[in-house]
Amino acid sequence: PKIMEAAVIGVPSAKSGEVPKAFVVKKDKSLTDKEVIAYCREQLTGYKVPKEVVFVDDLPKSNVGKILRKELRD
Repeated sequence: PKIMEAAVIGVPSAKSGEVPKAFVVKKDKSLTDKEVIAYCREQLTGYKVPKEVVFVDDLPKSNVGKILRKELRD
């Protein structure tokens, strides 16, 4: 896999209320946002596919390793 870790949050949308936004830690530097979205389209129901992909160096985590989605929203 080209993705090491990922987290998805809901962000406000004028059209549908909320849409998914993915935060991805790359394992393979050549990975693009279009590849992530295409993969999600194959694997997920339409409304679950992220509308935006943001690549980050690491994801914020608690002491026990849980991803802190609240920090991603900020």
